[in-house]
Amino acid sequence: MRIGYGIDFHQLVEGRDLVIGGITIPHTKGALGHSDADVLLHAICDALLGAACLGDIGVHFPDTSSEFKNIDSKILLARVKELITAEGYFVVNIDASLCLEKPKIKPYIPAMQEAIAGILGIGLKDISIKATTTEKMGFVGREEGLVAHAVCLIQSRL
Repeated sequence: MRIGYGIDFHQLVEGRDLVIGGITIPHTKGALGHSDADVLLHAICDALLGAACLGDIGVHFPDTSSEFKNIDSKILLARVKELITAEGYFVVNIDASLCLEKPKIKPYIPAMQEAIAGILGIGLKDISIKATTTEKMGFVGREEGLVAHAVCLIQSRL
């Protein structure tokens, strides 16, 4: 068994969709990035890649490549699953935390869990997603950006 940790940050700007955990959430701002800027899926990708000692999301999906411009991060997560599967691993569980002031995330968590579970082939109860604010402190508190942290456990099939 191996543990991986991932973290991702994105700026919030007007004129972009807010995509978190594979779903689009209604909001006045969205995350800025080369892809769809799904901060949660990016953190999960990094956690899985790290656990398998395969580098990070930037190694596999560089933001300098036009191939990944505006790509749906669910595709990136599916490719990460393929990478760890090729190394002989499967996902045991994921524990993730989102940090943003608005919008409230709780109503969207079940849909996020379903999206992630479908891609990774794990159960809904194997994916924990929590959300918190920074009590109006820092760039998150000023609603300039958002952050996601993820920890995963993978296990060898061998």
